[in-house]
Amino acid sequence: MTNHRSAVTRRSVLAGLLASAAAPAMANAPSRSLVPPARPGSLADQAALAQTEAPRPRPTGSLADLLDRAGISGETALIALDAETGAVIEEHRADLRLPPASTAKALTTMYALHALGAEHRFVTRVESRGGTIRNGTLTGDLILRGGGDPTLQTEGLARLADELIERGLRRVEGRFVVDDSALPAIAAIDPDQPVSAGYNPALSGLNLNFNRVYFGWDVAGGQTHLSMDARSDREVPPVSVIDIRAAQRDLPVYTHDIRGGQEHWTVAASALGRTGSRWLPVRQPGVYSGDVFRALLAARGCHLPEARRATAPQGAVLAEVRSDPLSSVLREMLRFSTNITAECVGLAASLRQGGRPRGLHVSAEQMNAWLADRYGASGLALVDHSGLEDGSRLSPRAMATYLMAARREGILPNLLREHPMRSEDGQVLRNPPVEVHAKTGTLNFVSALAGYAQPRGGRPMVFSIISADMGARRRIRDDDSERPAGTRAWTGRARGLQQDLIERWAGLHG
Repeated sequence: MTNHRSAVTRRSVLAGLLASAAAPAMANAPSRSLVPPARPGSLADQAALAQTEAPRPRPTGSLADLLDRAGISGETALIALDAETGAVIEEHRADLRLPPASTAKALTTMYALHALGAEHRFVTRVESRGGTIRNGTLTGDLILRGGGDPTLQTEGLARLADELIERGLRRVEGRFVVDDSALPAIAAIDPDQPVSAGYNPALSGLNLNFNRVYFGWDVAGGQTHLSMDARSDREVPPVSVIDIRAAQRDLPVYTHDIRGGQEHWTVAASALGRTGSRWLPVRQPGVYSGDVFRALLAARGCHLPEARRATAPQGAVLAEVRSDPLSSVLREMLRFSTNITAECVGLAASLRQGGRPRGLHVSAEQMNAWLADRYGASGLALVDHSGLEDGSRLSPRAMATYLMAARREGILPNLLREHPMRSEDGQVLRNPPVEVHAKTGTLNFVSALAGYAQPRGGRPMVFSIISADMGARRRIRDDDSERPAGTRAWTGRARGLQQDLIERWAGLHG
């Protein structure tokens, strides 16, 4: 595969990170938090300081003993390398290919940065076509056009609505068209996930609130009131294209189907014992976005026809909202492991590279080939960009090869979040013996960790660890697949092993 000219530089990414640390956070995004400020100094600076400290004592005992004590069912594969020379510190079944889970997002990060550029911003626009605004009426069509932004929130649509009101718009005489064709329409990232899993929504060129809808229930006086909306800190627009009703049953807790162009949910009445809420996945994101935008305008005194989803020719731009720079979007993705962000940036990168992916598998194949060509990470078999689908496979050796090559560009280590090291009682260590910047990955009975480690007084390392019990995954029943029995304890043991291994390697490599 031919190398493409890079659209990203270390300087541009670091500048974007500093800018994102100073900018205000986007409001009201579900499951999102303020982006933490960039840590002072680069990892290279920290490595230089670390060289002045005494090395850690070498560990006792064998790797086999450590793996046995961990008591993790299934298979574990791992490797640690000197980050500068590539020399193997320690490995165990390093060529075994296992599901990477969300560590795949570390691969997607550089694919997207090189294809799109660190300063790339996703743009959502409102356009007019075939007419002008006169006396409050648009005589032509109004178009809501998505640009593939995975981070668009209700507040962004509200800003578009406010701009239209400022232009004097009060009525649309033509059609209201929703164009979500910027990215392929995909019904779910992984069709095998639980129906109610908010981390597994649909994808399209127009996404809203991570393609989730707010479901709330209020229990009072023996009555239960259910509601659906697209709330933010400032707005609570109702949703008319998605509904929910309580059903007299215990299991399944949720069901979902699409009839007449609308989404219909049911929830087991027995699960609504107390007032509560949660975000449910949306399967028709373009329809949902258009419905919310229409409600926002109605609340401002502007009336639109019902939305019609279609591919529309370019019109005159009336208003637009832009995402944060891609470097900031990716840093947040790595911190909060947002699946929809990984899939949207991966699809956008494949399109920019000249591909024509109509689904995630095809786009992931294109990314696999690009990563092998640019970074020498051979044998990758990812089937998506987020790692959510457990059909993806890679070996720890391939991941470590990628991390080694990406480190030389000086970008990825500064995007990855600091991974906390903990004391025996589970408290985060303020001054750990080894500083780690890594990406975690967790599925039921799959746990992975990959990244960079800098021991105090030692040499920098790259590492990749994957544990997976695929037999236990296959035994999960549909009715308990969100929280299957035994998964919490298994994951706890896997994470404990990961820290033990990093501390062991810090001693071996000191």
